[in-house]
Amino acid sequence: MIGLLKRDVMLAMRAGGGFGLALAFFLIVVVLVPFGVGPEREVLARIAPGVLWLGALLACLLSLDRLFATDYEDGSLDLLATAPVPLEGVVLTKALAHWITTGLPLTIVAPLLGALLNLPGEAAGALVLTLLVGTPALSVLGAFGAALTVGLKRGGLLLSLLVLPLYVPTLIFGADAVRRASDGLTATTPMLLLGLITLGTVAIVPFAAAGALRVNLR
Repeated sequence: MIGLLKRDVMLAMRAGGGFGLALAFFLIVVVLVPFGVGPEREVLARIAPGVLWLGALLACLLSLDRLFATDYEDGSLDLLATAPVPLEGVVLTKALAHWITTGLPLTIVAPLLGALLNLPGEAAGALVLTLLVGTPALSVLGAFGAALTVGLKRGGLLLSLLVLPLYVPTLIFGADAVRRASDGLTATTPMLLLGLITLGTVAIVPFAAAGALRVNLR
């Protein structure tokens, strides 16, 4: 499992599709927003939590279509399916590699980009914490969508249509927690709900993704 994790992380870093592309997309979204809504600081501060979370969510989508596709094309996925390691563990490991190369870098740079949107300083900590708690759920849910579409050619659009509705609860509670922190309110409730979503996703979704992979490999 550790070897698979290192392999996927190294491949993502070399290809640049996970690390560099997601960060570039996140930066572009944040930079373009003031051009669309205007430079008013109050307006930007009000919409910053939603924009930052939405940008991170969409950035996580960029590399999902290659999560299993490369291994499927070269036959590695068949070997992983017949290995003594449970396929559910393979799914979770690949989701973790995706989070390390996508979700974690987005979490690190989010406060810097939040400053561009006039996000209050007291909300920066909440932004980092919500992304740190919520982005693993995005990677695991994305792995489920990638498993469903692994055998399809040009399945990227279908993958996005399948995964985006599943991302909505994470987006709602993540942005709401940052918004409450920005307004000086307690963000305990949305933070707890966000954590419960992530825990439930990590506990259940790998089994569904592994089942989808077994069906596509038959």
